[in-house]
Amino acid sequence: MNDQTLIPLHTLKVSCSNCSLRELCLPVGLNREELAQLDAVIRQSRRLKRGEFLFRSGENFKSLYAIRTGFFKTCVSSQDGREQVTGFLMSGELMGLDGISSSVHGCDAIALEDSEVCELPFSRMESLGRDIPSLQHHFFRLMSREIVRDQNVMLLLGNMKAEERLAAFLLNLSQRLSSRGFAANDFVLRMSREEIGSFLGLKLETVSRTLSKFQQQGWITVDHKHIQLVLPEQLKELISGCVHANGQ
Repeated sequence: MNDQTLIPLHTLKVSCSNCSLRELCLPVGLNREELAQLDAVIRQSRRLKRGEFLFRSGENFKSLYAIRTGFFKTCVSSQDGREQVTGFLMSGELMGLDGISSSVHGCDAIALEDSEVCELPFSRMESLGRDIPSLQHHFFRLMSREIVRDQNVMLLLGNMKAEERLAAFLLNLSQRLSSRGFAANDFVLRMSREEIGSFLGLKLETVSRTLSKFQQQGWITVDHKHIQLVLPEQLKELISGCVHANGQ
């Protein structure tokens, strides 16, 4: 399927009727003429296989990407070749904002499972936003949300102990999944424990040991990547003196 093909908006609206991308792609209150303008900008969705790159660090920035289905990680490579995970993104979230300031992507975005994204060409969205103030405000709000998420991560890494970091991570995932209509306390981790450790600034052994400890305490059950939050209130209590695990 050609990812450059324009998709009729009425088709998109039907396909998104049960999709959390409504918040990203279809701002409330657009009139028919404005919807027609947006129709000419939104491109056909693009499918990626597990392990495939959506974009790479150093590539020219051209588009934002709204995740329709699937799960991604963003990461950067250190000078010695080690990978540092900088974020995990799921359906209903926006990727590519890192490239706006410099017109170059500053990280890699890799699918953690078979995924699908919708492409939003930035220059055309920017031009359209000048004509449709509500659309411009919509994307400003989304960008602000990303800034808040980054601030929360910095606070998490700076102020929390290992157990608190992992508890906050699980609660954050739970809240984000719940807000998109998925089960809040029963989910599958799409990332490896090593990737979780990279993101949280913890060693692989610490992540595994802490998950086992939470299970021994009866707070969660762990079956490989399948996690159940049995007593989420205990996880919340653990981080109550730190930063609240704000979801996006």
